[in-house]
Parts: sequence; structure tokens; C-alpha cells
Amino acid sequence: MKKFSLSALVLLSFITTLLACDVKLHNDPAFASSASLKIKDVSVEHNKELDLMVFSMELEGPAGKVVPQAFGQLDGAPVLAYVFPTTLKAADVGMGEAEGIVALAITSHPDFDDTPLWDENENGRYDDDKVTWHTHWALLAKDDRVPGGLAVKEFKKEDKSVVLPPTNCGMPMYLDAAGHSVVERGNTLRAIVPATYLRHKTSFNFDGVTCYMQVNTSCMARPMLGVYAVYSVASKNLSLPHTTK
Repeated sequence: MKKFSLSALVLLSFITTLLACDVKLHNDPAFASSASLKIKDVSVEHNKELDLMVFSMELEGPAGKVVPQAFGQLDGAPVLAYVFPTTLKAADVGMGEAEGIVALAITSHPDFDDTPLWDENENGRYDDDKVTWHTHWALLAKDDRVPGGLAVKEFKKEDKSVVLPPTNCGMPMYLDAAGHSVVERGNTLRAIVPATYLRHKTSFNFDGVTCYMQVNTSCMARPMLGVYAVYSVASKNLSLPHTTK
């Protein structure tokens, strides 16, 4: 009988697990052609008078008018996102010395509410702001386990070295819900961020991305929140060429 090395058995086990939990996507096929997800321009401006950073994304169609349909549970829940990857450091948004791409994401996900401190739909309840567009700061890492090649960086719950803002989402990921305002006006979507939140790091490079993400809580061979489809990239190549004004 042929003997296999331990490393070969581990690799075989990983491949078997990966194949055994093939992810079924719950995104709308129409997202790929939606003008509301096609980027025309992006900008980030520092309003010195109000000391606010204004993140703007101009789209070919009405901003924020397409949203995911509810799947019915957290595992497999769809997430649609307008994302600003930046050259900011993790410490600039309260995430310590962790490595990754600091990104501001404007998201909609109808299956769960991960902003318990905020009432985005203004109905007096704090646990039902699911489909309403809202902001997150996320630390992204390269991840070849998903077609989009990126995922929100995870950590082990017992890791005492992890630093997160007190407004974090309570999941073992570098994900924060700081409650920044989102403004939809015609074909433009904006997020308003106090410069104090960024420790007055008002000069940095950035890019713009629209994408589909999906939650995974059942398959160890996939990230918990990965990018499965990219619809538009402002720079075309994610080179982060844009600079703040």
C-alpha cells in the first residue's frame, strides 16, 4: 500500500473540504449590467470648514437603487457594496497594527443588522436597519478562495492582540460600524466621515469599487465575508491612483 506524507494528506483534506462546500451565490444576475453599479468617477474631499471627509462615487445610473434580495439567514446572506479602498493604515481607523487594505464600504444586506448602535432607517428601532445603505470600515486581505480575490480579514476570537474600535460589529473580523452618514443624490452616493475619526489623516490615495460579497459561517475553506463578483473599478486595475482634495 502506497504511503502518503502528512503534508499530502493535509492538502488532500483541504481540497476535499473545499469541494464539499461549494458556495451557491445569491446575487441578482442583473447586478452585472446595472448602471447603478457602474462607476463614472470617485473623489474624496476634505471640507476644512466643517472638518469632514466627503467620500463621493458618481455612477452611470441612480445611486443605491439596486439592493440584494433577502436570502433568509446569515449563512449565505448577500451583501452589495460601494467600496473605497485606501492607503490609510489600520491604526488610522482604530484597528491597531494589523496589515491589509483599509477600505470604507457603503453596504446593503437585508438578512442581518450589524449596526446595533445606529437607527439608519429612522423608525425608532435599532435592530432592523438591514437593507438601508450604511457604512463600514473594513480591513481587506488577498484571498484566492473567492473569485474576487479579496475578503475581510479574520482573526481568532482568543487572539488578545487584536485591536478594534468599540463600534466594531462583534464578529471575528476587522469590521467596524462607525455610523457615518450616507447621502444618495441622483447618480451620486456619498459618505460623510469626521476627519477626527481618521485622526486627521486627510491626505491619502484611494480607488472605487462596486462588488458583491457573501457571508459564510458554515465552510472553513471559505472566508467569512469574501468578494465573489466585482462589477466596476474606477481605476480599472485597483491601483489606487486617486488622491484626496
